[in-house]
Amino acid sequence: MASRSPYRGPRRKLVLAFDVGTTYSGISYSVLDPGQIPEIKGVTRFPAHEHISGASKIPTVIYYDRKGVVRAVGAEAMREGIFETAAEENWIKAEWFKLHLRSKVGAGKHVSGDIPPLPLNMGVVEVFADFLKYLFECASSYIQDTHANGVNLWASVSGHIDFVLSHPNGWEGTQQSEMRMAAVLAGLVPDTVSGHARLSFVTEGEASLHYAIHNGLPSGAMNNGDGVVIVDAGGGTIDISSYSKSSRGGKEVFEEIAAPQCHFHGSVFVTIHAKLFLENFLSDSPFADDVEHIVGCFDKTTKLRFRDAAEAQYIRFGSTRDNDANYNIRFGQLKLQGSDVALFFEPSVDCIVKAVLEQRKSAHKPISHVVLVGGFAASDWLFNKITEALTPSKLNIIRPENHVNKAVSDGAISFYLDHFVRTRVSKVTYGNFCHIPFDPTSPEHKLRSASTFMSVSGTKRISDSFDIILPKNTQVTEMKEFRKSYFRESEARSEFKAAVFAVWCYRGLVAEPRWKDVDTANYTKLCTIEIDLSNVPLSPRSKPNSAGVYYRLDYDIVLLFGLTELKAQVAWKEGNTEKRSAAKIVYDPDTTNDI
Repeated sequence: MASRSPYRGPRRKLVLAFDVGTTYSGISYSVLDPGQIPEIKGVTRFPAHEHISGASKIPTVIYYDRKGVVRAVGAEAMREGIFETAAEENWIKAEWFKLHLRSKVGAGKHVSGDIPPLPLNMGVVEVFADFLKYLFECASSYIQDTHANGVNLWASVSGHIDFVLSHPNGWEGTQQSEMRMAAVLAGLVPDTVSGHARLSFVTEGEASLHYAIHNGLPSGAMNNGDGVVIVDAGGGTIDISSYSKSSRGGKEVFEEIAAPQCHFHGSVFVTIHAKLFLENFLSDSPFADDVEHIVGCFDKTTKLRFRDAAEAQYIRFGSTRDNDANYNIRFGQLKLQGSDVALFFEPSVDCIVKAVLEQRKSAHKPISHVVLVGGFAASDWLFNKITEALTPSKLNIIRPENHVNKAVSDGAISFYLDHFVRTRVSKVTYGNFCHIPFDPTSPEHKLRSASTFMSVSGTKRISDSFDIILPKNTQVTEMKEFRKSYFRESEARSEFKAAVFAVWCYRGLVAEPRWKDVDTANYTKLCTIEIDLSNVPLSPRSKPNSAGVYYRLDYDIVLLFGLTELKAQVAWKEGNTEKRSAAKIVYDPDTTNDI
């Protein structure tokens, strides 16, 4: 990999990347000094974690008191005695809260019952903001304490820090919008256009690729044009992405070669399966009320060291006085069959194997390597079972040794600095519902004749046609524009001050979706684009048969899908000159909009 270029900005700058994971979170950063080659560093010391040298992650946990005031965060929320204090003072624990931000379509709609509820009268944006604020305070303290002249360094950059927030592959504009709101609420950036510009988003899959380029891809792995599948196995989600390498202008760049995937089969779901098993197994035992504690012990020890389904597994949860032969409990240890523990992992293993094979089948280039990163990838059982299942398909399975749980935060900084990925693949089919000229010879049109109407200009048209802007599984370069021509007609000139344009996603199996009434449930609204038309010139036109005048506005919607965030513009002609204006994108609070 070519070395990183020196920073060419006019002044010193700081970039912070926050990886807010379902179970653990991390911070990476880079100080950019003009003329110097930027380095990626990690925050490795946190409050209440000082005794752990080089700790790169803290638990994603917050305790609130009954008034909604934050009382303990991260490692502080796990220190000795905190559980008793929380119980005595009726504190409320918020954990796995990231999953409340998930998209409510696809796999995300099935996990609601498995996620701990949010604290009363608090939304996920507020909880997320509290955690981001804490991470920012940790980064500030660490940088000021560990760098030479750290206080002066921080003072020189604190007013113009750039932030990178990573998120699962399955999250879209709605989730990015909520994360931006949280960042503003946390005080990271102001709620202005320039403030928003200091905040970047990257998928966990793409961040993991950037990490693997520096830390885990074997030399020559992609030299023949072959692709690699990056599996980011985290606490909540499994993110699957595929890339290949090419050269552009003498620089190595990467292109996404298959639509990325996101599945809710991270390590917390192994714990959920264990909990269901133990609740059933111990339901009639004297230890039924201890299941939550036993599951916690399983999560911290047994799950991590599980390697052999043929050997008995033990959960140490009590003292030597805890014994019950009927329930395999002896000296405070619960004995489980290794085959039962293997079943807790099975959905995650099957999910990864299936997803990798799907990526290989749909990819635009051949795939030869699979790279596992993320905290869950540290499980030897998971790694060995995936290797066992995929090796017969002539896939080489790799697991980097360098702190796989730091992959996303380090990779997010690399995304900002190195910008390796220049082409991405559309996950769904994007389009818009519109009306088109009625064709009396078309069976499809005749079937929907009840949806016809006469336009202001006197033509017969039919509603609810789906106009595809970008088909699924299409490779899109970053600056590739997708534009569609539309028009508005009205007798009232006042109706042309603004326009609203909805972008819809089709997530079903119809190869070329064309009508709203076919597979309706698989259409979801992505966003609304608000367009200012007040500067667009209009001239009156005569109606057919001289029955008065009407106004018509012709314009193009220009969309860029190849970046990590959707961008939109409106274009129109004034004479022979094209004019453009930025358009405002508004995401709905929930992506499960009914049509």
